[in-house]
Amino acid sequence: MRVPSRPSCATRSRTGAGASSSWLLALGSLASLAGAIIFNPIPDANLDTSQLGRIGIAGDFAGLSLYQYEGQTEQPFNSNGSQQLLTRLPNGLFYSLLEADAHIQTMCVFQGRVILGGNFTSLGGIQSPGIASYNPDTSEVVPVAGLSGQVNSLLCDDSAGKVYVGGSFRAENSTNAITWLASNTWASLPFAGFNGPVTSITKAPDGHIVFGGSFTGLGNTSAPSTPDSQVINLSTATIEADQSTSAEGFSDPKNIICKADAAGGPGSTWLLQDNTPGAWRAKFNFGFRPTKLRLWNTHQDGRGTQVWRFTALPLNGIMNFTYVDPVTNQNASCTNQCPLSSDPDVRFQDFHFVNLIGMNEFRIDVSGWYGNGGGFDGVQLFQDDIFSFAVNDFNEPACANTTSPSNATTTGPWTVAQSGQSNSQYLSAQLPKPVASDAASVVFYPNIRESGEYIIKLYTPGCLQDGTCARRGQISVSGTLTARGANRTMDTRILYQTNEFDKYDQLHIGSVDASSSSFRPSITMTPVAGQEQSIPADDFVMVAQRVGFELINSTGGLNGLFDYDPSRSTIDTSDFSTSAFVRLGSSFSPYSAVGSLISTADRTYVGGNFTSDSVRNIVAIDSSGNTVALDGGLNGEVLTMHLSGNRLFVGGVFNNTQEGSTPGLSNVAFYDSGSNSWEPLGAGVNGIVNGIVPTTLNLSDNTVEDVITVTGDFTQLLAFGSNEAADTQGFAVWVTSRSNWLQNLNIPVPFLGGMLSTYSEVSSNETLYAGSISSQLLRAYGTVTLSNAPGSFPVSIHPPASSSTSVATGVSKLAALADNATTIAGVVAGAFYENDGRNITILGGHFTADASNGSTIYNLAFIDGADSDSVTGLSAEVSETSVFLALAIQGDNLYAGGRVRGTAQGSTVNGLISYNLASRSFNAQPPALAGDNVIVSSVNVRPNSGDVFVGGSFDRAGSLPCPSVCLFSTGSNQWIRPGFELDGDVYVMMWSSDSVLLAGGNLTVNDTTAHLVSYDASSSTWSPYPGASDLPGPVDALTAANSDASQVWVAGTQSDGTTYLVKYDGSDWVSADVSLGQRTVINSLQIFTVTESHESSSTLDASQVLMLTGSIDIPGFGTASSAIFNGTTLRPYALTSSSGSSTGSISRIFVQRQNFFTSSGGGMPIGFVVLISLAISLGLMLLLVVAGLALDRYRKKRDGYIPAPTSMFDTGSSMQRIPPQELFNSLNQSSRSGAPTV
Repeated sequence: MRVPSRPSCATRSRTGAGASSSWLLALGSLASLAGAIIFNPIPDANLDTSQLGRIGIAGDFAGLSLYQYEGQTEQPFNSNGSQQLLTRLPNGLFYSLLEADAHIQTMCVFQGRVILGGNFTSLGGIQSPGIASYNPDTSEVVPVAGLSGQVNSLLCDDSAGKVYVGGSFRAENSTNAITWLASNTWASLPFAGFNGPVTSITKAPDGHIVFGGSFTGLGNTSAPSTPDSQVINLSTATIEADQSTSAEGFSDPKNIICKADAAGGPGSTWLLQDNTPGAWRAKFNFGFRPTKLRLWNTHQDGRGTQVWRFTALPLNGIMNFTYVDPVTNQNASCTNQCPLSSDPDVRFQDFHFVNLIGMNEFRIDVSGWYGNGGGFDGVQLFQDDIFSFAVNDFNEPACANTTSPSNATTTGPWTVAQSGQSNSQYLSAQLPKPVASDAASVVFYPNIRESGEYIIKLYTPGCLQDGTCARRGQISVSGTLTARGANRTMDTRILYQTNEFDKYDQLHIGSVDASSSSFRPSITMTPVAGQEQSIPADDFVMVAQRVGFELINSTGGLNGLFDYDPSRSTIDTSDFSTSAFVRLGSSFSPYSAVGSLISTADRTYVGGNFTSDSVRNIVAIDSSGNTVALDGGLNGEVLTMHLSGNRLFVGGVFNNTQEGSTPGLSNVAFYDSGSNSWEPLGAGVNGIVNGIVPTTLNLSDNTVEDVITVTGDFTQLLAFGSNEAADTQGFAVWVTSRSNWLQNLNIPVPFLGGMLSTYSEVSSNETLYAGSISSQLLRAYGTVTLSNAPGSFPVSIHPPASSSTSVATGVSKLAALADNATTIAGVVAGAFYENDGRNITILGGHFTADASNGSTIYNLAFIDGADSDSVTGLSAEVSETSVFLALAIQGDNLYAGGRVRGTAQGSTVNGLISYNLASRSFNAQPPALAGDNVIVSSVNVRPNSGDVFVGGSFDRAGSLPCPSVCLFSTGSNQWIRPGFELDGDVYVMMWSSDSVLLAGGNLTVNDTTAHLVSYDASSSTWSPYPGASDLPGPVDALTAANSDASQVWVAGTQSDGTTYLVKYDGSDWVSADVSLGQRTVINSLQIFTVTESHESSSTLDASQVLMLTGSIDIPGFGTASSAIFNGTTLRPYALTSSSGSSTGSISRIFVQRQNFFTSSGGGMPIGFVVLISLAISLGLMLLLVVAGLALDRYRKKRDGYIPAPTSMFDTGSSMQRIPPQELFNSLNQSSRSGAPTV
């Protein structure tokens, strides 16, 4: 247990086709941090796609990038409250330099180092509560020790050699404001900080330091007017003693704790052995800082303690005390020889601790005694700190002599967790997901002895010590603080408990009534409902430790603003009116708050939650101290500001100016100081904006453009002009040059999702950001084209309204087709149709899309390239909840299978539809498939035939028993059962020749398990594939390994849920010898030819690579939606992001021509080789015939042969017949010395 010396504190896709590298996010100006990190480029994959025609990628994603630089990932943005320090890769994508366990809320550059502040407890894995230093040249993180709490604002002043730090914290002797010096030490300001949190700090034009926040005066927390009023619970401590007497009734050291009175005697007195020194010890499961020790000396039989000392443990420090000498009534002090009176009239003596030291154990050593030995009749400890613990054993005891001792009540499955490195043990509850808001609760009741202004803090133990970081999430905290009045309750706070180390959150600052018999202040903790997406684990862990109340003492006279002159060493608190800022704050209504400050060369902008007679929520003060009204201000709270030139971008909770002159300013707007007017950003957003951070994007012509990122609690960009409302998840990008949101631009644009909280310019061309961002080079939902670079299909696709929010959406293991199909989203399959000059792209899956006529398309879309890329879909007869998993084209007909329900031209469809692409209408449908939950996972047309083979999970086709695989004959328009041996679920099929079909899945042949089977069409029989019994689980993906498919690659799922990858080399199964992470899901496999050879291996030729798609967990890298295996190594190929806080996935790659085993380097299909060989043979034969004729002609000439006349005149009458005998005589002549005789 650690005992501190002080309590520690998405997007609508509108892209068009044909993206190119010109739209990359950023170029040379976004280079890596000099001297710190070198981003090595990744060699090109060298895939030869020249023989494949058009190429498409289908999957469940909102953005996609090819893997170009080391450090590039598809890690989603965090939704658990943690953030990263970010920079940019050379291609403009965001790159995480280090992780924080909570928000990084502010940063600035101080003497070459970046100072970061926030509510984190860990930065880069190093314990750094609230503040740390980062060296951009070495990537070193150095904690700035000595601060406990949360830092909200930093102002780095290199010239003065100091950093001004503001927030909600304690450091040294200051509260909420202090400075950090270049000498790496804290230095308190001439005032003791503020009595409330500081949210912003700026340097005004006159050099003064202006603090803004929620404070009403300078000051610090103070002791209550009745000190030592909180009783430390000894009754639940472990009490032990050394050298106790053996006398009955006097040996138990517990006799002297928690007594109604201090009367001595058996059972009420503890004694030492005669004339022997000894010790009395107490050990606790919580930490405390005692302020007073009360001792009752014993007078049993003339005995008593005369000299003692108090040792704090585990520090092993002997404590100093002050006390009143009962003889002289004078103040006295003692250390290791403290006296105790033997006067019976002195009931007890109080000893006050000189130093406030944290401890969880102590020992009282008795070294001198009266009579025959020492002992005590009673012992009690007190403290000023006001706590209510979740574990009631740590709250005030029942014997505390108070009407309202601190306590807590709980509901839910709470258990006590060990303290580990924390201050005390705490409660922990394991709750199932989705979390219910009433699944557990803790209500803390503190013992408030006096009414007043209090700071309320909630303490949360770190998650590293109990290993629950992945299982923690958000809690809701509310409170009732006063018995009556407008501020009776505090605003509900939503807090994360994902801190790696102990922390506290400041819940509230304000009035709290004293505890009484009729009213008890209380703080209530409950879980936030839901949280399925933000908690990766299977359950949710909520923890509860303690709540603290600190009484405030301050000068008063302030109202959210303070102007500090650093040239003065003292502060005159008697007259603040000389400051224009203090005067401005005084004009605000009581308890106003300043949330943001920005200074220029001639004015300082002030934003927050305040009103006065002339301004509201935002105002400026010029260098002369005059107030600038900014067109009267805004009609709601300002939370964040950013200045760009003469434009002040503002975010918060408002929708118009104070005067109502500029509608459309919904929560975000900018003020133009040149025209003194407010302008909207589009029509704004539908929720709170709490972060505005500038950055750059490269959208066209290699020109870097300035953009403004907006973060907050909103879900929609409001419609304006010709732009419809667009859904998003709390993040949007305003492109200033186009006066529009990035989400609305109908050009190839990057994908960005997540949040940005702050930034700092390290140099003229290097900027660091804080936040959590998922970024990809191309925004596109579900599908992209692939040529030189990824591009977009000319269709606007969106996620289905009913899509699951599970992290596994779209990439679930295929252990159960029914379960998998219900969670799939995105584009699963694609095909190209080009008969008779047509050019139609077909996309199938589970999505919605915008048709060209303005209607909505569900799950199956047709893009007609011959008709200006018009987009159409199916009629409403097919259910909107259908999921298409497989597409196949036979002639002009499309066969689309999946989890398909509904009707087509009045016929029931179940699992499969038939659609005529030429007439764009349904065909007469095959009889519907039947079974418990019909799913078609694969549709394959037999080569050179009209037979369509359908595989999946079903029992019958119409009335025909036909499990697993069924043949639909397009000639006879009827189902045929292909063999009788097969049963089970088919996940994938492939024709290895014109007559052999391979099928993989969870199958049996003649009731024998076979994860890969083959079908011989010539004999209509199924049989296990050679060696299939050696496969460790069902086959999920399958592809040919060579041109004649005599070898195959398969991937599947083992019994422990992990993925295997093997190759059949024609005689044996060979493992790929590659490590795949536990989370790997392989959706498809495909061999590609490469343009540059790699080192050959036993499994892959030097001219080939194997592409895996799905969600590939690569050890040491993370997940990739597509990866390439060259026989020895596995490397990422394509990375994706989803519109939520999860990774995307790729279902498969689909192509126009299936020429994967040819290349542009000279290879060609076997058919062409045969034809060319035949042509060459015929040519050689012709040459031989011509040569023979020429030789024969030469011989005849040599022998005197005279050609017959060739005249055609009267040939019929002049022809003379040759007697046969003369012809034969001539042929039989042995000598050819003369001309032939005819």
